[in-house]
Amino acid sequence: MSKTEACCPPLAERPLTADEAERTARMFKALGDPVRLRLFSAVASHPGGEACVCDISDVGVSQPTVSHHLKKLREAGLLSSERRGTWVYYRVEPAVLAAMGQLLTKAAAT
Repeated sequence: MSKTEACCPPLAERPLTADEAERTARMFKALGDPVRLRLFSAVASHPGGEACVCDISDVGVSQPTVSHHLKKLREAGLLSSERRGTWVYYRVEPAVLAAMGQLLTKAAAT
């Protein structure tokens, strides 16, 4: 998946459809791994919201493992990527962060 997509409407707005629940569960499952959460955080907090894999790979695991975790984050729709020369750059789409935040914020407020 090269383009990320928002997960769903706020939980308090209406019940999730089966597809929305499946997509949202994939996102949260991907973030349930500490290495993936660190990588996601490293990309999201990087200046400009985009990071080269060379700048975020110091998470205590080997490079092949980093690549595996980044792939899982992409498959879950949390990251998008672009190859530039020999490096791959990852970004978190603002819509994904906004949708996930809204999903949880609205649920917590009710």
